[in-house]
Amino acid sequence: MFLKTIAEDEAKGRVAEIYDKARAQLGFVMEATQCFTARPDLLPIYTDFNDQMRAGFSLGMREWRLITLVAAKQIPSTYCSHVYGKQLIADLGSKEAVLALQQDFRNAGLTERDVAMLAYAEQIAIDASQVRQADIDRLRTTGFSDQQICDIALCASFRCFVSRFFDAVGAGPEAIFIDSDEAFRAAMTVGRSY
Repeated sequence: MFLKTIAEDEAKGRVAEIYDKARAQLGFVMEATQCFTARPDLLPIYTDFNDQMRAGFSLGMREWRLITLVAAKQIPSTYCSHVYGKQLIADLGSKEAVLALQQDFRNAGLTERDVAMLAYAEQIAIDASQVRQADIDRLRTTGFSDQQICDIALCASFRCFVSRFFDAVGAGPEAIFIDSDEAFRAAMTVGRSY
């Protein structure tokens, strides 16, 4: 981490509560959480917004992870690629399926609906100013409601913000998210090397 952040044994108040919750869920506090404590007033806002977005997400966690991985590749965020790539192994059934997704989601055996969703997420991460009405109409044609389209946009846009922030302050993937398979690690290394 490039910045001085609040260590776990120094945390007080709401920061301590957030750290305690992270330890209860993961067994540790991610650098993605710690990096916000250079501005401790913002950590609760970030955490509450993230929790609320996920709790109200109109698609499943599999879709959240798919969108995040595709957006992370374009940003490019190695941190988020490692974290979500590792989580997607269970969702997709194998490392090979995740590698196929990472290489080319359009030809990875996904449904037409998944491909439409990910094409939209990819466009947001590359250049959201190029999204047109036709892109939204394509999503509606493949069965997405406006709330779901909004959630795809929120998920991809949020990833752009937080991933760039993580890189800007030097947050990196924890050892638990770094796969032992060299080819998988290389595929998830889309930006900064760790």
